[in-house]
Amino acid sequence: MKIKPLADRVVIKMLEQEETTKSGIVLPGSAQEKPQLAEVVAVGPGAVVDGKKVPMEVKVGDKVIMSKYAGTEVKFDGVEYTILKQSDILAIVE
Repeated sequence: MKIKPLADRVVIKMLEQEETTKSGIVLPGSAQEKPQLAEVVAVGPGAVVDGKKVPMEVKVGDKVIMSKYAGTEVKFDGVEYTILKQSDILAIVE
């Protein structure tokens, strides 16, 4: 079973990042603010606005930066994902 987003929605998986403080203490991902860096897992077919199809600008495997509190968090097969609209993605990290 897979998650297949509709319209201009994107399924992302948050990337855990360890951070080291100035004093050398390593903070695990769970002790930090909500991360904004994620990997695209699935992409919808795109939306139709005023009769014109709006293409998706992200693809599966892209690393993206998203709005801090965007999307809906879901748990599927024991893994946490976030489903959000393409407009909530701020940038693609290359």
